[in-house]
Amino acid sequence: MKHGEELPPLEIEVTRTLIVAGAIASRDYQDVHHDAESARRRGSPDIFMNILTTNGLVGRYITDHFGPGAVLRKVAIRLGAPNYPGDTMVLTGTVVEVEGAIATVKVIGANGIGTHVSGTVTVTVPPGSAS
Repeated sequence: MKHGEELPPLEIEVTRTLIVAGAIASRDYQDVHHDAESARRRGSPDIFMNILTTNGLVGRYITDHFGPGAVLRKVAIRLGAPNYPGDTMVLTGTVVEVEGAIATVKVIGANGIGTHVSGTVTVTVPPGSAS
């Protein structure tokens, strides 16, 4: 791992099942994450992904790249454009800092309407881990 290294993009199909399953798995029972009619009544065109699912997908992106020995130390993200069913989110990342076995990666997840998530992830990568 080195400063400026770009991680390969990861495309994630945003399905209705992914949105609902992520909400259930994270115990987020807000109706806007599983009930399209309730989401529309609240001004959204459809259900949308919750931040906990997004956070998990960002973590997966980093550990998929750096390998099973990688340890997430800090995930600091902000949400932007919602992830609606039928769209695709593309995660990209760039290593912005390296200090020994610790790297900070700038992550962006974009969909058809804009930037869904942006932020940084700090990860410890043990010696000999793939990247």
